[in-house]
Amino acid sequence: MTNPTLPPSDMTGNPEDLRAVVRDKYGAAAQAVRRGAKAACCEPSCCGSPEAADPITADHYVNGEASEVPAQALAASLGCGNPTALAELKPGEVVLDLGSGGGIDVLLSARRVGPTGKAYGLDMTDEMLALARENQQRAGVANVEFLKGEIEHIPLPDASVDVIISNCVINLAADKDVVLREAFRVLRPGGRFAVSDIIVRREVPDAVRKNLELWTGCVAGALEDREYRQKLAAAGFEQIDIEPTRIYTAGDAAAFLSTSGLEGSALSAEIEGAFMSGFVRATKPA
Repeated sequence: MTNPTLPPSDMTGNPEDLRAVVRDKYGAAAQAVRRGAKAACCEPSCCGSPEAADPITADHYVNGEASEVPAQALAASLGCGNPTALAELKPGEVVLDLGSGGGIDVLLSARRVGPTGKAYGLDMTDEMLALARENQQRAGVANVEFLKGEIEHIPLPDASVDVIISNCVINLAADKDVVLREAFRVLRPGGRFAVSDIIVRREVPDAVRKNLELWTGCVAGALEDREYRQKLAAAGFEQIDIEPTRIYTAGDAAAFLSTSGLEGSALSAEIEGAFMSGFVRATKPA
């Protein structure tokens, strides 16, 4: 994939251009998993070797969770957290995963809500949807449905789900206000928004914000903590909370930057601690 660099105004002004780049990258990730590789937010070279751990996606599924899903679902995970572990899902609930990828969080959610509940996965990438449906068959989970669509246009009725989860996907959207309004629309009164995402903790250099490869690598499209809270409130949510789950170091930053033509210890040091993975909670008023 090419590595275009566009100013933020162009990225938000041309959402389909951004979607096309994201679709290409995550489609390629799904194909890599089918070849037996491990998908990563950054390319394998950014982490030193194909076996090295991606600094964003590593080590989120523990305590036996990895054994609950097919190996290809785990290999395709490109998230920055584990929303199913933090969302406190209950039997009988209906869950929607925005940007469900290879299906790991959908399959885990389906087990949490049980046969009386249901888990939907929404993704716009054909290759990921195909992989997710294969993983569903391998897992033998019936209360799952994978839908094709964009998170800005959720193909479900108003007030139809109890919980929305997402794993490092909302930061990729060009218009996050639309995404959050759609999430609010499909949640039932009292429904919960419980997503893992990348959060910006302070101002970062323009070179990072402008680089589209970093956007599709889960970093440059991230909102600041304050912005995230404001946008959730504007969409109608209450009880908004952002809990840090990992703060990224200069070493992590070097891994992000190395695939994007922005190598350099000075820039890595400049964004030391500027990004974090966080768990974002909010509630639709009852």
